Amino acid sequence: MTVFTTVRIYVPADSAALALGADDVAAAIVREAAQRGIAIELVRNGTRGLLYLEPLVEVATANGRIGFANVDEADVATLFDAGFHQGDSSHALAVGLVEQIAYLARQTRLTFARSGITDPLSLADYQAHGGYRGLRRALTMTAADIVATVTASGLRGRGGAAFPTGIKWNTVLRAQAPQKYIVCNADEGDSGTFADRIVMESDPFVLIEGMTIAGLAVGASHGYIYVRSEYPHSIAALNAAIGSATRAGLLGANIGGSSSTFTLEVRKAAGAYICGEETALLESIEGKRGVVRAKPPLPALAGLFGQPTVINNVLSLASVPVILDKGAQFYQDFGMGRSRGTLPVQLAGNIKRGGLIELAFGVTLREIVFDYGGGSASGRPIKAIQVGGPLGAYLPESQWDTPLDYEAFAALWAVLGHGGIVVHDDSADMAKLARYAMEFCAVESCGKCTPCRIGSTRGVEVIDKIRSDSERPQQVTQQVILLRSLCDTMLNGSLCAMGGMTPFPVLSALNHFPQDFGLPASDVQAA
Repeated sequence: MTVFTTVRIYVPADSAALALGADDVAAAIVREAAQRGIAIELVRNGTRGLLYLEPLVEVATANGRIGFANVDEADVATLFDAGFHQGDSSHALAVGLVEQIAYLARQTRLTFARSGITDPLSLADYQAHGGYRGLRRALTMTAADIVATVTASGLRGRGGAAFPTGIKWNTVLRAQAPQKYIVCNADEGDSGTFADRIVMESDPFVLIEGMTIAGLAVGASHGYIYVRSEYPHSIAALNAAIGSATRAGLLGANIGGSSSTFTLEVRKAAGAYICGEETALLESIEGKRGVVRAKPPLPALAGLFGQPTVINNVLSLASVPVILDKGAQFYQDFGMGRSRGTLPVQLAGNIKRGGLIELAFGVTLREIVFDYGGGSASGRPIKAIQVGGPLGAYLPESQWDTPLDYEAFAALWAVLGHGGIVVHDDSADMAKLARYAMEFCAVESCGKCTPCRIGSTRGVEVIDKIRSDSERPQQVTQQVILLRSLCDTMLNGSLCAMGGMTPFPVLSALNHFPQDFGLPASDVQAA
């Protein structure tokens, strides 16, 4: 008697893979298998974060999942011809066992432990891989003990400010109010960042679980996930996962058979970068124009609709389940100094192997860019690396051995931000990039404070004068003095980080690459 074995084939449904034709590849696999009479189970998993290999098709075997990289619809027939469905890895696109790919094998996956492994929309798959163990433990603890556990773990905000998560939660816990909220800032607008998107599309239940635990910890009964409008697949995945969790009794009333209630909804952002700032985000959720609020009061005391509110980034909240599951000390054991746990780095720009790399704090920029990224995609020498989004500093080679640590970067007048790393080769014009920073601020400013609204506009004008006067050193020097003064005003006078951090890329470009501004290196500091 003939025994037919169903082959499980994984094709990612992550946005990056979809943009590269993953849906067409999936359809072709189903079609080709049917024509050949081969029984398959097609799973639309998330991404492993190895974006340079997408679409990365995987075939389950007794020894693990074998990968086939950069698969195109036209490759599918030849994959079947080569017996890929039988675990044969002789095809030219084969990359061997996915777990053994060096880019992935050397990572420390805590927050992204399930990414690319599970079906993102399968609650059963999530639970089979350790999901909801953190919530189950939280349900046996007091609110104060949950907060104490998160505090002891050393978890800090992954959205840029690096504020200790436990301190924020404790403030909301102690606040007296009839209603409290949990708000997730998923308005991931920084250039070169995509970790939030990967969480939402590849493991949405981990975010939902983290927010539910946060609600139990501070006494909040409702939460909002504020997602940028450019992430339609994230919004769809979250809504589907929220529905599944609600039907399973893991959201809503009597969570997990307890007396606790927590409900959750997704709010679609309107496309304003400034709404990544927490108070502008609250204004937007309330249906108002996204304008920064003055502090005090802090959102932890008077946030959404005037009530105590926890506002955390996706990565912060998605890190909570593993902390509750395995304990504060487990998480604390990773990292260095005051930077505990792992940082999901997102490698982009002029880089050979772009993708997501989750490692404990302490790894250097040089290791990330060369050992993982493989150097520039162009093959040219790398000139500058911007870390922390469009408002992050440009770091020259002399600073690439600095460990990825919040305090180490602060000492350089740089920021880790959301972990975005954008690489530029030696063809980059740093004066042009500095101008872009000012122009970006001018376009995206909410306009509430003068240093940001007017300072950024004047900054564009001053840099234009510097670039047009590059053959006249005296005029350039005078304009550079003016630019530094303008940056000082923005740094110290802006209402929020939008204007307060725009000088970071400008001054770092000026300080480390003076020749691009028409200045000799010896004169830059004097200027």
